[in-house]
This record gives sequence, C-alpha cells and structure tokens, in this order.
Amino acid sequence: MILNRFRAHRSPLARLALGTGLLIASVLTHASAAEIHVSPTGSDTNPGTPDSPVATLARAKELASRFARKESVTVRVADGVYYLSDTLVFSPSDSGSEQHPVTYSAVNEGGAILSGGRRLDLAWKPYRDGIYSAQTGPDLQIDQLFVNGTNQRMARYPNYDASKKTAAYQGFAPDAFSEERAAGWADPTGGFIHAMHRSRWGGYHYQITGKDDSGEVTFEGGWQNNRPSGMHRDFRMVENIFEELDAPGEWYHDADQQTLYYKPATDIDIENAVVEVVRLRHLIEFQGSAEQPVRFVTLRGFVIRHAARTFMDTREPLLRSDWAIYRGGAIFLTGTENVSILDTEFDQVGGNAIFFSNYHRHAVVKGCHIHDAGASGVCFVGDPDAVRDPLFGYGQKNDLAKIDRTPGPKTENYPSDSVVSDCLIHGIGRVERQPAGVLIEMAARITVRDCSVYDCARAGINIGDGAWGGHVIERCDVFDTVQETHDHGSFNSWGRDRYWRSDRNTSQVAIDREPSLPFLDAVETTVIRNSRWRCDHGWDIDLDDGSSNYDIYNNLMLAGGLKLREGFRRRAWNNITINNGFHPHVWYNNSGDEVFSNIFMAAARGARMPSEKAKGKRVDGNLFYSPDPNARDRYRKFGWDVNSVVGDPLFVD
Repeated sequence: MILNRFRAHRSPLARLALGTGLLIASVLTHASAAEIHVSPTGSDTNPGTPDSPVATLARAKELASRFARKESVTVRVADGVYYLSDTLVFSPSDSGSEQHPVTYSAVNEGGAILSGGRRLDLAWKPYRDGIYSAQTGPDLQIDQLFVNGTNQRMARYPNYDASKKTAAYQGFAPDAFSEERAAGWADPTGGFIHAMHRSRWGGYHYQITGKDDSGEVTFEGGWQNNRPSGMHRDFRMVENIFEELDAPGEWYHDADQQTLYYKPATDIDIENAVVEVVRLRHLIEFQGSAEQPVRFVTLRGFVIRHAARTFMDTREPLLRSDWAIYRGGAIFLTGTENVSILDTEFDQVGGNAIFFSNYHRHAVVKGCHIHDAGASGVCFVGDPDAVRDPLFGYGQKNDLAKIDRTPGPKTENYPSDSVVSDCLIHGIGRVERQPAGVLIEMAARITVRDCSVYDCARAGINIGDGAWGGHVIERCDVFDTVQETHDHGSFNSWGRDRYWRSDRNTSQVAIDREPSLPFLDAVETTVIRNSRWRCDHGWDIDLDDGSSNYDIYNNLMLAGGLKLREGFRRRAWNNITINNGFHPHVWYNNSGDEVFSNIFMAAARGARMPSEKAKGKRVDGNLFYSPDPNARDRYRKFGWDVNSVVGDPLFVD
C-alpha cells in the first residue's frame, strides 16, 4: 500500500515494505494526515495513491482503519458509479477522534454515486402492445427498476397520473382488487395492495397471497398504522400484477420464468438504456452503541441511490403515536458520536433516507438534498426502553397512581444534541403515506434549522412524543404537505406521554393533584420559531393530543393556521396567520396556555371549548384583520381577546 501523508513541518522520509505493497510515509512529530484514493477504474490490489487507487470503499475502509485515531484520514472517491456488493459497515474500530477525524469525500460533489443495486445487461425483444421482454437470469428478485436513472413503476391499477398530485396514490379505484377485477388475473400472488387509512391517517400495505376458491383476493399485512381501523373504501390501488401492465413506464418481472417485461415511454431508446435494479436495503450502516460508539466519521458529497423499499416491514409502533416505522434507512446509524453526513444527495431511495436509531450524540446532517424517498427523510428514533412507563397502542392507558414520577429518560439510549441544517427535502412518502421530512421520536434537543421541506404525503416535520423535548425548529420553509392524507399539519406533534389518557377526565383529576405530571417526559421546552408554514389540507402548525411545553413565535402561517389540542404550557406569540386563525381544541382545565400578540385573519375556532376552566392562562392582545366584524369577540365572555384590537396590519406585497 502507498498512502500519501502531509504535515506542516519538515521531517525525514522512510520507506517501509508492508505486506501487499509499499508504504510511503513521513516520520511525524506533529499533526499529520493520510489520504486514500478510490476510483471505479482502480483495483483493490492497488496501494491507494492518486495514480494507483483502490476500487471499492470497503477496501479503502480497511486501509483507513490502520491509521484511525493516530492521524487524520481522508478517503477521496473519484467520479463514477460504485455498485455496493454488500452494505458498507462502520464499526467502532473505524472511528476517528476529535484530533484525527476520518472523512470519506467525493472528489467532486455529486460525482461519486453509491448504488445499492446492479446494472443489467439485457437483450430486449418486442412482446406485444409496445411491451418488450428480456431474460434476466436465475435468482433475481426485482423490487425497483430504474431506467436511465429514473424509477419506473410496477404494473398497477389504476394507472399513475402525475397530474393528480394530491389524489391518493395519484390514481385510486374502489374496485382495485375486487373479485370482478381479479377475475382477469391468472395469478396475482406477489402483488401488493396499497390503501389509505379509513380516516386518511396515513396508509396500509398488503402482499397478495393469491385467490381463494371463490375468486376473492387473499392477502396479508396492514400493520403499518398504529391507529388501525381498516382500509379506506375508495382510496386503493394494486401493483405488481402482470395483467395490469398497460401504461408507458410500467414493468413486471416474472421471477419463475426469469423474464422482465417493460413498456418504455416513447422517449426511451430501449436498446441503449441503462437498466438498474435494487438489491440492498441499507447501503451504509454505522454499528456502534452507547458504550462503544462510532466516532468522528464524516461522509461528504456523495449521491446515495438504489435502496430497496421496506413498506412490508414497517411494523414497529412508536409509543402511542399514529405511526409504525421500519427501523432502517439507506444510511442506518446506531450508536454514534460526532458523525456527520454532509452535502449528500439521496435520490429516489425506497424507504427512509437517513435513520438515527437509539444512542447518538452530536450528529450532523447538513447541506443534503433528499428527494423522492419511499418513506421519511431524516429520522431520529430512540429506544423505547429508555422511556419510563411506555405504552404503544393508542387505547392503552397507564394507571396514573402507579407511574414512575422520575422526570426524563431512564437510559442514555436515544439521540440528542444533533442538527439537521441547510437541507432540501421533498417528495417524501412516495411509497408509504405516514412519513415526514424530519421525524423526531424519543429524542432530546434535536435542531432542525434552515431547511426547506415540501411535497410530502403527510407532515413536513413531525415530533411524535414529548420525550424529551428541548428541540428547536427554526428558519425553515415547510409547504405542500399532507398532500394525500387528512387531519395533520406541516408541523405535527403528539404528546401521548405517560400522563396522557384517551379518557381525559382521568388525566385531569391526576394533574389537578400533581401539576408536574405533563412535564415528566416533556422536560424541556421545544421551540418553533422564525419559520414559514403552509398546509392546504390541514393545519400549518398542529400540536395534537397531549403536546406540551412549546414556545411558538415569529412564524408565518400561510393557509391552515395554528392548532393547539389538549396539552399544557404552550405559548404562541408574534405569529401571523394568513386567511386563517387560531384553532383551540379540547384543552385541559388550567392548562397554562398563552396565545398573545399574534395577527389572526379569522375568529378562533374552538372544538368543545373554551369553558370557564378550560380556557388557558391568556388569550389576548392579538390583532384581528377579518371581514367578520365579530371575529375578535367570539369568546369574549370567557375573557379571551378583551384587550385585542381589530385593524389593518398593513401587509406589504
């Protein structure tokens, strides 16, 4: 091996023979650095110099580990496509240190593409009706098909219509898998049913297992939503059915016959097209723990592509939120400190893009472009065993006389003190319909800053519980959210923490005795500030069941307004709501909520409130700009807005 080393001071050179090659090194008395070079034209028998690079990141990682923590290491990856044969795994032994970090960097940002798939060499021949076929060889399972870099669609009914941007699945049909429809399918085994939740709280996914003797489609699945109530009767579609292959861009793979069928669009030169299929779920993993974390490793400037869909394994409930998740992603991290993912594009990955699971400290995701992801963009999800008195099903209830009164987590196995900044995140939930651009669950002090998040099936940013707060959402632009679903927000949160019960009166009695109960999990205040929100199919900011301990200020809400459902100590001030207003829903008595010094353009819209006790601490001092002359005075008898004013805020175009 030959490694280039650089230092700031002169020293003699020594040439040492090592194993498979020659190491050119400086004899160092001061700070030094090593470089390893990777190129698709290299060879793993090469030493890793600029003139003689290695071919794979796996080999580069082996070389880098020999110098880790002794000197800084930079792995420079040249332009090209790197098809990963296996997941690239970083363990604690691959760590750097604060003085000597390890960096894997594309030579040119966006030039080095890491693929979890493989390229197929196919001999196409006409089949019928504009469809082509090609033999694929044995033991090939195709989850996704890319042609010239663009993800194509499994044969589906009804067909995909890009103009129906906010319609379920961009095409739905009540008869998607009816007995009459299925009568035209020889064998639908291996197909998929995708259906919205009956209340449009996300969606469900099922795998078709065949047809019974009466011709009814049989299937299994439906565990992806944590508030199960069955499929929507209309919003349904099926895919991976051979007989439904009838639209340009659709494909079907018959694994038994080792044949791929594809109907190209008219602009596709099928003979010269680059055809790629997906193999890996996780392209990169960091496998550490709180006791032995992976530390001081940076990934910079890559394109991450071709990660498999994971919707049939989305089954882990997230406490009592509406969610279930698949704990994984194109980059999946467990147990890290000071790990950074910078300036990286996640292009059409099938599930989550980045997933921080359990213990993490000082993680950074910055300057990344995440688009057209099957599930969520960036996820921070802790260990449920770190939660005191955790519950998982919505209907489950704690005995409030017996819950642990100790505030905060019981272990350190959760993400905290981490940042997502300067990221562009859009096209979220292309496969699953209960995702978020950024998801925070069982975590503390996560900052989301200077991000633009849009075109999401559900929330742009979602905080799933109060455990353990301290998050900061600032200077973000979040819009075109809740595109295909319902009853949600551009920002959404739940706070179904240990104090919360769906039978509210039981919680109310306990909290009247112990006002500290709502803050056992929501121990630190979460701040939402200086951001712009727009949700045309829900609320701009939606603090749902039990969400407590929030400061919300200096925000511009462009469509859906501000909703505060039951919870404690929410303070909202200096916000502007355009063509909407304030939505107080079902507050607890003596909640301590304050809503003041805001500009509203509609009267408050209370749900089962206010009342003499359920009216918060202060709702007053606001400015109302509305064609409704009584907008300010709707709840005046409860002491709301007695000092508020009606006037023109003098908005400037």
